[in-house]
Amino acid sequence: MKLGKHARAGRLAAGVAGLALVLTAVGAVVGGEGEVPAVPAAATGTAAGQGVRALQAHLKEQPKDAGAWAALGSAYVEEARVSGDAARYPQAEKALARSLELRPDDNADAIAGRAALAAARHDFPGALRAADGALAVNAYSERALAVRIDALVELGRYPEALAAARLADARRPGIPVFTRFAYVRELRGETKEARRVLELALDSAARRADVAYTSTALGQLAWSQGDYAEALRRCGVALKAEPGNPEASDCRARALAGKGDLKGAIKEFEDLVGRYPLPGRLVALGELYEATGRPERAREQYAVVGTYTGLARAGGVNPDLDTALAAADHGDKAAALRAARAEWQRRRTVHTEDALAWALHRSGESQEALAHAKRATATGYRNAAFLFHRGMIERAVGDTAGARASLSRALELNPGFSPLGSRDARRALDALEGS
Repeated sequence: MKLGKHARAGRLAAGVAGLALVLTAVGAVVGGEGEVPAVPAAATGTAAGQGVRALQAHLKEQPKDAGAWAALGSAYVEEARVSGDAARYPQAEKALARSLELRPDDNADAIAGRAALAAARHDFPGALRAADGALAVNAYSERALAVRIDALVELGRYPEALAAARLADARRPGIPVFTRFAYVRELRGETKEARRVLELALDSAARRADVAYTSTALGQLAWSQGDYAEALRRCGVALKAEPGNPEASDCRARALAGKGDLKGAIKEFEDLVGRYPLPGRLVALGELYEATGRPERAREQYAVVGTYTGLARAGGVNPDLDTALAAADHGDKAAALRAARAEWQRRRTVHTEDALAWALHRSGESQEALAHAKRATATGYRNAAFLFHRGMIERAVGDTAGARASLSRALELNPGFSPLGSRDARRALDALEGS
């Protein structure tokens, strides 16, 4: 990794890569025509909203500033990513189209913005095409290089994603690339290398947003490996750097739950979903309510997932992966299976393999599910939920030894991966040991 003078001089754009949902958006400080110096988009909704308002105000005065229109489109994508407001995506599309109308040639920023928008809407083939188009105009476009990695990851083309990360590192070393490099390593099961890269990225962080972003990534990685104290420490650093950071708050809530502080986790998630009601957080809060004997409150959270799904589709987002996972456990199992099959046809990643495996199992098709569950864990990716799903499927098809091994590995890796899943894993393992 090339953490050299450029990184330490602060020429870093903040990448935005959720380790479950990945995209890039970069804001701008607007100057004259053709002079739009890129600056990092903030990782909080407040700052993202401020960036949007500043650009809107500028464009009232300079409506033909193509660079500002491109920056506004990217800022809308960022705001939607943080808030979950998919209504921003059509606005982003219009802003980027206006930029290209004003400057149809040599407009890598707008094309890269379209790549980020496509990724945000889960159109990863489109994101890849747009990223390649932007790189044809500007081979050093940081946003395009980052989105190209994202798209290849989300299409399940992991060797190509690693090659793309190496290329991006050679051309534009910086936090957006370093964090993606770490995620590709994590998907390959190389968690120590992923941690090393993230720590190097944190060492290079020159801005508070960069510190929050990289510290949160380290916290999420620690949580996924069952180190809840380290996750709390890392996410605490992130929240000190950037109070209210939603990803850091999410990480802290999950770490509190992992340590057994369900009351604290509920309080954290309640505040978070009140601001940013994204599906994974709604499900996590619902499961915490169930675990503490409040099923009615849980059902309210699961119902909101359906509302989010409708709004997402209206904004041009494909939410099938989220729908499949939430509905398989807490909704319409037939709908979950339809969504999982549809998503698997679009992209073959470890996440879609796992979602399809679990939806098949929950629909009574465990034999068909087994092959997908095995492929979901074949890259070495250390994910306790994947192992839990595989273990329950193996148990259903009568593979007692396989089930015992998978469930044991899930609980050893991250014993608090889910309030309900962890409980079910322990019960199933106890039954297997008893038999």
